[in-house]
Amino acid sequence: MKDIEKRIAQILIDELKLEDATAADFDPQLDLVDELGIDSMDLTAVVLVLQDEFEISIDEDDYPKLKNVALIADYIQERLGS
Repeated sequence: MKDIEKRIAQILIDELKLEDATAADFDPQLDLVDELGIDSMDLTAVVLVLQDEFEISIDEDDYPKLKNVALIADYIQERLGS
């Protein structure tokens, strides 16, 4: 798992209070909605932390693209590169 994926996983663990999870064990392909069961309110809270952590802006229209840690990492890296 890449460093950025570990940071994102840790944010998810902290925000969603996933007590038994660790960033190192977090599957970057895990579907956040279907497998983890996060809702739009949870996603909004996570996005706010991601924006602060990585100093980027995430458009609300892009939320559906943020399906798993790997896709979020790709999205963030793309935003940081532009």
